[in-house]
Amino acid sequence: YNSFYFLVYLIYLPHITKKKYTHTTMFSLRTTALKTLRRSYATEGASENVLKLQFAVPYNTFYKSSPVKQVNIPLECGRAGILANHVPVVEQLSSGVVEVFETDASQPGKKFFISSGFASVQPDSTLNITCAEAFELESFDLAKVESLKNEAEKNLNNSDQIIATDAKIQFDILSKLELELK
Repeated sequence: YNSFYFLVYLIYLPHITKKKYTHTTMFSLRTTALKTLRRSYATEGASENVLKLQFAVPYNTFYKSSPVKQVNIPLECGRAGILANHVPVVEQLSSGVVEVFETDASQPGKKFFISSGFASVQPDSTLNITCAEAFELESFDLAKVESLKNEAEKNLNNSDQIIATDAKIQFDILSKLELELK
């Protein structure tokens, strides 16, 4: 925030001091202030290029400050891969697969299907994932998912708006889950 106030100060400097500054001097000062405002990577407390993962649902904790190499998360606006020293951020998660690479991104990661949630990256390279529901992807049966999806599809055009809305939510989530299982 100090850089922000410095930039505001520079904008009003000629008015405050009643001095005349050359255009080149003001441009140089403003450019310097703007460079300090740019986003940067997290480095505070980050060591050994390790991401610390905290991944929990109300009834279970999958990871508690566990060191991992990379985590891929489903966002409302697409997918993101999180590594150590990522820019601090808070994101809303959509239903989909969270993939955790514990040792190396070239090896298959552990996959969890989530309903929705939030992810935040802290300056110390800690990734917090909090979801209402999350299950290991391997715990699902493709045949059962397809059956439930077909059942939900039948209710999409139901005259009862509540049933139709529930069916739409079920159909969308089961469609994503089916794609991940295939």
